[in-house]
Amino acid sequence: MSMHDKTLKLVTNLDRAGIEARLAEVRSGAREKNLSEVTALLDGIEGEPQAQMQERVQNALKLLRGKPEHGAISALLELVELNLPNLK
Repeated sequence: MSMHDKTLKLVTNLDRAGIEARLAEVRSGAREKNLSEVTALLDGIEGEPQAQMQERVQNALKLLRGKPEHGAISALLELVELNLPNLK
């Protein structure tokens, strides 16, 4: 599914599996767009504690800041960030 064709639905009740699935989507989209720094930040993120995952997501968002052509990737990362407090 193409990231730029998606309409992002605000979901705030994702569990770890849902969060990690969204992160896999972001990583795939970043890879397609040759965003190697973002891809590297998100590689191996699955299973990490909430604090480490949050740091990586925030760093990826910083890399994407000011790049409107990657808005869909940023939006999905922001959705993940909103759901990170759900991790146990």
